[in-house]
Amino acid sequence: MNIHNQSHKKSPRILCIGMPVRDLIFRVADVPARGNKEYASEFVEVAGGNSPNAAISISRLGGRVLLSGPIGGALAASNAIIDDQFRSEGIDTSGLVIVDDVVTPISSVMIDPSGERTIITFRDPKLWTVALPPSETLLADCDAILIESRCAEFGTDVCAEARRRGIPVVIDGDRLMSMREGLLQVASHIIFSAEALHATAGESDDVTALRKLALVTPALLGVTSGAKGVTWLDQQGEPRQMPAFPVHTVDTLGAGDAFHGAFTLAIAEGLALEAAMRFASATAALKCTRFGGAFGSPQRIEVEEFLASNPVEAMA
Repeated sequence: MNIHNQSHKKSPRILCIGMPVRDLIFRVADVPARGNKEYASEFVEVAGGNSPNAAISISRLGGRVLLSGPIGGALAASNAIIDDQFRSEGIDTSGLVIVDDVVTPISSVMIDPSGERTIITFRDPKLWTVALPPSETLLADCDAILIESRCAEFGTDVCAEARRRGIPVVIDGDRLMSMREGLLQVASHIIFSAEALHATAGESDDVTALRKLALVTPALLGVTSGAKGVTWLDQQGEPRQMPAFPVHTVDTLGAGDAFHGAFTLAIAEGLALEAAMRFASATAALKCTRFGGAFGSPQRIEVEEFLASNPVEAMA
């Protein structure tokens, strides 16, 4: 159960734009081969999705969150469960928009003994036809935006307005992006997964890919590579690297989302870039030690204690 600090009234308010997902999570001894069966030793159904997962981390770290994006109008009972779980974490879900006659995205997630996750997801194409609430509504009292790269079609306009107002816009680059995509122009920070970065830039080397993208976007660029840590380009275009914190990994589902949520909150709080990277890396590391997707995300005090006992510096 999340512990909310009711006295923290002036904590940053983050707008998270993304697609809620029903995560059906199975702990398995092995991922079955084609045509085979595997019995699960544990099962849980939780609310998920990239930005929604990040929203949980942000709330647990002391931020205030408004969640916006499409949710299917079919299977109302399942949507009620999703909404209840987000609300129990202190997340404002008033920005979600119901798309009639559409099923909310569903993911079947298998977690193997190493903690690695294997995912199959269904998202109805109609979800991309959603119109978000007006920018005036979404940006009221907004200190930063976190948006999934897949949500560019309906989220770019509000991000552009946010940048005009000087509000940071962080993109979770979790899929192939066009090098001409408008979202690249309105972002202040883009943190890719390694696979998405390589696919977007058409380069297999992290630094080469980041430098290629730096030619088409003004955003600060970085990439997370799981146990390898995070790499980013500094203001001079030089690569900086921070290794991941060594932990016993139980469940990697939602770790990248925890990183993005913590990073966005840190930027909204005014932390220096390297400190924001450390804070995000620690949050993701702690999440990996717990089963249950984003609901294994740590509280703020746990992250601060972890950082105090595990000093680490970025290396050139």
